[in-house]
Amino acid sequence: MTTLAIDIGGTKLAAAWVDGQVITARRECPTPASQTPRALQEALRTLIAPLVAQAEQVAVASTGIVHNGILTSINPSNLGGLAQFPLVEFLSTITDLPVMAINDAQAAAWAEFCALPDEDDMVFLTVSTGVGGGVVLNGKLQRGSGGLAGHLGHTLADPKGPLCGCGRRGCVEAIASGRGIAAQAQGELAGLDAKTIFSRDTAQARKLVANSAQTLARLIADAKAITDCQVVVVGGSVGLAQGYLPLVAEYLSQEPDVYQVSLRAAHYRHDAGLLGAALLAQGDAL
Repeated sequence: MTTLAIDIGGTKLAAAWVDGQVITARRECPTPASQTPRALQEALRTLIAPLVAQAEQVAVASTGIVHNGILTSINPSNLGGLAQFPLVEFLSTITDLPVMAINDAQAAAWAEFCALPDEDDMVFLTVSTGVGGGVVLNGKLQRGSGGLAGHLGHTLADPKGPLCGCGRRGCVEAIASGRGIAAQAQGELAGLDAKTIFSRDTAQARKLVANSAQTLARLIADAKAITDCQVVVVGGSVGLAQGYLPLVAEYLSQEPDVYQVSLRAAHYRHDAGLLGAALLAQGDAL
């Protein structure tokens, strides 16, 4: 069965055909800068128009909370203007196909779980525009009754830290994410994005990246304590940046032995959300 998979992120939209575990005809475009429902609708129409005819179903992975087909941004600065956005209803109307929607990190977690050589309890963390997560325990993807399960980026890292877009102060996302790294930059780095900051070999740039990696390492230790996971998989544009995961591993090694866990880079890298959503729509979960 050919699935039209769609990935809605804070910085880009992607779509592709997925047959089994093979991704073809991949397309992407920037997430609309205006971040309004109408802008997202038009961008999605344009993105998927060449792909709809050969698809038999639609699977969507989106940032934010997805519950009963409704999308709500937990951090409006990542995907603003989308409180109670009827995602499934809109895509069903424009494609005339059955539609399944899920949080993007939850979808990616399932794809990465399927790539593991052994069926371990697993936590997936994506460090990108924001920080998201997904949890697979006893072979089951944890979604939660309200769709919130796995939003580990909104756990507390520093009660005196920067205000997070979700409304809490000191969330992991506010410190470790690409947007968080950029927001904390000062002086010669002020106004630069995380990718550019990573490329600068300055004391401030190194400190910002190290602070992100240490914050993620502490989150991993917390996740180990909560889930007793055997492996943590890290993805996202920041998480997969050169040198980042070894730095996370270095900080994690400083935690007590009971919090140590195997770390892996995401196998499917930036396509994990697309593939995971398709696999879930095909019934390869739960």
